[in-house]
Amino acid sequence: MKKFLVLLAIAFVLFLAACGGNDSDDGSNEITVGASSVPHAEILEEAKPLLEEEGITLNIEEYQDYVLPNDDLDNGTLDANYFQHIPYLEQTVEDTGYEIESIGDIHVEPMGVYSKNISSTEDIPEGTEVILSNSIAEHGRILSLFEQEGLITLDESVEKSAATIDDIVENPKNLTFSPDYEPAFLPELYESEEDALVVINTNYAIGAGLSLLEDALFTEGEESEYFNVIAVRSEDKDNEALNKLVDVLQSEEIQNFMIENYEGAVVPVGDENESAE
Repeated sequence: MKKFLVLLAIAFVLFLAACGGNDSDDGSNEITVGASSVPHAEILEEAKPLLEEEGITLNIEEYQDYVLPNDDLDNGTLDANYFQHIPYLEQTVEDTGYEIESIGDIHVEPMGVYSKNISSTEDIPEGTEVILSNSIAEHGRILSLFEQEGLITLDESVEKSAATIDDIVENPKNLTFSPDYEPAFLPELYESEEDALVVINTNYAIGAGLSLLEDALFTEGEESEYFNVIAVRSEDKDNEALNKLVDVLQSEEIQNFMIENYEGAVVPVGDENESAE
């Protein structure tokens, strides 16, 4: 009987050792981060060796949409994600009840308005269609951009970031706003709807080979406050490895990578700005 108990104890110890087999031999942490392919996953790839120096192994999961990265963060498939700005994150939390939040601002992607056939704001014809994302969290941002160009006027009593198409009080060119499209399809619509204005999120514009500075009819300024952030589950907001990821992405080396590789389409925020809560 004693021999049986000894053997059972040995088996239990071996079982525990096997269960711990996911830890790396050098004791490093391993984190999985979801990201849009461009530019977020590219920036994370650049950060990988810097994290390795800190004993952190970074796994990157690429996404082509704006919904699944938050779903997978909430369900534990991801430890963090890097693709969204604060208004989109807040809208997701409001819609889903997910307990996720930002732990750091990383960069801004100034939004651009593109057209195949229209070469200046003065040449925009009466009744031109404006094709934009179906993401409600983007609408105030987009409409503010059109107001900035003098193309519309918004109701002064409405907060700009929360403005909707119904809040347009002046529209001298009678622009028609069509907020019906998935963001990933906007570059295709730019190619096919040649006489329209198409508002394209910068990550999809870069992926389609468009230059914000050379191809956009008009753009946001670099002072945009729509910071792209690292989002985590609220329970992990103090996680050391995830906060180290933020530190690395805000480092001078990664900031310089953004400046040198994206020609103004990705503007690093650095650590001077506190992340929005």
